[in-house]
Amino acid sequence: MKLIIINGPNLNLLGIREKEIYGDKSFEDYYESLKKKFDKIDINYFQSNHEGELIEKIQEVGFSYNGIIINAGGFTHTSVALRDAISSVTTPAIEVHISNILSREDFRKKSYLSDVCLGIISGLGLLGYGAAIKYFIDSK
Repeated sequence: MKLIIINGPNLNLLGIREKEIYGDKSFEDYYESLKKKFDKIDINYFQSNHEGELIEKIQEVGFSYNGIIINAGGFTHTSVALRDAISSVTTPAIEVHISNILSREDFRKKSYLSDVCLGIISGLGLLGYGAAIKYFIDSK
């Protein structure tokens, strides 16, 4: 099984950014723990602050991987282009958010990705990524 985690803008600052919302662990450290926990799964990781690079990565993996786990960050609430990229590929995607987007600012309550993803995991912190991996494993 081959999965990819795709993180969008500002998620490269996890561990130092708004720790009260996002925690104090870097994503790179968490990613290493995911790879150890799910050592029989090929888990790849990509992060970019640029919308076009995220779209290109989705197109690159979207016909050959078993699953995409995407946290598009702020692009979740603004990007029709990311939505179109997800809907254009055959690889299923799960939308993940570290914070509970429904309990935050009003503009965060609208996701352009939700209707083209299998589901949403929101508000479980970094554990949401592991939950998405577990879903892909259990549903194969």
